Amino acid sequence: MNIIKFLEAFTSETLTTGTSSRRESFSQFGKFGKNMALAAIPFGLAAVSSKAFANDIGPTPATPVGALQFALTLEYLENEFYAKGLASGVIPGGGREEKVFKQIAKHEASHVTFLINGLGGPGAANVPAKPTFDFTVGGAFDPFNENGIGAATAYQQFLALAQAFEDTGVRAYKGQAGNLISEPQLLEYALQIHSVEARHASEVRRIRGLKGWITGIERGAGMPEATQAVYNGENVTLQAGFNTATQFGPGAGTEAYDEPLNTQQVVDIANLFIV
Repeated sequence: MNIIKFLEAFTSETLTTGTSSRRESFSQFGKFGKNMALAAIPFGLAAVSSKAFANDIGPTPATPVGALQFALTLEYLENEFYAKGLASGVIPGGGREEKVFKQIAKHEASHVTFLINGLGGPGAANVPAKPTFDFTVGGAFDPFNENGIGAATAYQQFLALAQAFEDTGVRAYKGQAGNLISEPQLLEYALQIHSVEARHASEVRRIRGLKGWITGIERGAGMPEATQAVYNGENVTLQAGFNTATQFGPGAGTEAYDEPLNTQQVVDIANLFIV
């Protein structure tokens, strides 16, 4: 089936209508339901040579199908991360935070199902195998309290990694937008996905007591130094020839825009968690 026609059919309902402001409550996510399965699919991320990630993420062709294959690998990662987080018991139960992560986990599970079906269904030749993930990054983290550091400490590490994953996704979409200019419909869907990914990122940051956006290259309190690659390059204040720092100040000037991450930068970040 033609990828664009497939996406058109899938997004003909609530994904393309009735979208809400980024300032609205995260509870609005529930209204998207299963039709939000496109959220956080980084189209075009496969536009990289096989040498770039041959040792970790399998190479995919620089085509819409290849992009979906690479997106599926990243969705495998997020799906497993949130599922493990909920199963671990580190997320405080019975409150809003648990509800937030249950909703995100539902999104990620539906993303995986959607991508697998879009690539031909379970067992199809186009469907890449799920990698083995190491969310401890070789023992540097214990986000699921598997090594007994304590649920409260593990939860803070879980939140830090969630923030890093979501902030990476926002910048990755912007980095790939230029690769989709020749496919306006795919570009439209990718930008819609970008907006929803930004809601994920904003909500996780607010749970951590931070602003819902990035200032300069600040990764935020409690973020380990290993996550700095997610934030490097965010201190740009010149936008389309206009110096936002002059008009709004250097901090506010960087907060208004997310800078793109190129494919190699995204691959380098993702491969930290793939063994």
